[in-house]
Amino acid sequence: MNTFTLFFLFALSLSFGVEYWLAQRQAKHVADHRPAVPEAFRNSVPLEAHQKAADYTLAKGKLGDIDRIISAVALLALTLGGGINLAFACWSQLLSSPFLAGLFATATVFLIMTLVEIPTQLYQTFVIEERFGFNKSTVQQFAKDQALQLALGAAIGLPLLALILWVMDSIGSSWWLWAWAILMGFSLLMSWLFPTVIAPLFNKFTPMEEGSLKDRIQGLLARCDFQSQGIFIMDGSKRSGHGNAYFTGLGNNKRIVFYDNLVNSLDEEELEAVLAHELGHFKRKHVIKMLVASAVMSLIGFAVLGWLINQDWFYTGLGVSLEQKSNAAALMLFMLVSSTFTFFMQPITAFWQRQFEFEADDFAANNAQASKMISGLVKLYEENASTLTPDPLYSAFHYSHPPAAIRIAHLTAKA
Repeated sequence: MNTFTLFFLFALSLSFGVEYWLAQRQAKHVADHRPAVPEAFRNSVPLEAHQKAADYTLAKGKLGDIDRIISAVALLALTLGGGINLAFACWSQLLSSPFLAGLFATATVFLIMTLVEIPTQLYQTFVIEERFGFNKSTVQQFAKDQALQLALGAAIGLPLLALILWVMDSIGSSWWLWAWAILMGFSLLMSWLFPTVIAPLFNKFTPMEEGSLKDRIQGLLARCDFQSQGIFIMDGSKRSGHGNAYFTGLGNNKRIVFYDNLVNSLDEEELEAVLAHELGHFKRKHVIKMLVASAVMSLIGFAVLGWLINQDWFYTGLGVSLEQKSNAAALMLFMLVSSTFTFFMQPITAFWQRQFEFEADDFAANNAQASKMISGLVKLYEENASTLTPDPLYSAFHYSHPPAAIRIAHLTAKA
């Protein structure tokens, strides 16, 4: 242990304590407001639906508490407990190449982290989602999804990781600039490929049939001057009862996607308004702004890692002996612990995202019917069992969308 160890433990305790305190505030606030529907929704949301949303939120919150503990224990086990050090030591003995040893040790730690998360995912899907009527998946489907994700992670992630580690070992002191450029290029490529290559591996995408809904949507796209590669219905109902709509892709490979259960829940004017909101994100350049912000934060992160990689106390303070000191070990440690030191930025990011949602709602109100956006949102809140009464501090810290009452009031003013 050194001074950095104490600093890490302090940061971990602080982030864990704040998250736990916020979660307890959220649980109490939701439970206290469970008996009655908020005034703004009294004529549109039944008491039974409001209480279901409260119970669903509380159930997910309890699982979140458990998941938070598991994550903290796993992080301590991998760092101060010597897990990462052991992984690198074992692969160093098995392989004569330091590069390959670092690559497979890093992949091993990623695999462990993935496996640690599976029990809570199983409970979320087959206990909580099942209890509240949302789960449509099967154990076979769940296993298939996990296997496919691991296979994609290996097929895509390992070559990327190998390239970054090679750059770290070979380029010199400016390696972090090259690594950042590679990561950004890869992210843009994946965003472009996702709609046509990655997403169809998990779901079926069917072109929207000709009819009044497609005509209405195409009219909206024409008014907004939005070019896409098609409008598709996704079979989201094979896994979940939750509905959604989004557009995906970059450049000339953009697609508009509706969940099939969303199409069955909302009327055509509401679907038009929901899509107008999603288009608002594009027209207000929110996607580009988020990409730029992500690029800047990644650049700062690589620059910090470029300094930490030469500091012995960084390794020993996080449970890695100087015998196992390597660029791969530094990268692994940095990816594991960086969120512990940057958790205070979460409310800043959430606030920024909520402003984007207001702007997208304004765009929807100007290019569709605000009243239909409101009625569509109310249906989505009800059918997805989203609580109408989140704790203000919890939502300020975690919510990327404004709370229901604030968002509806904003749209009502526009209407």
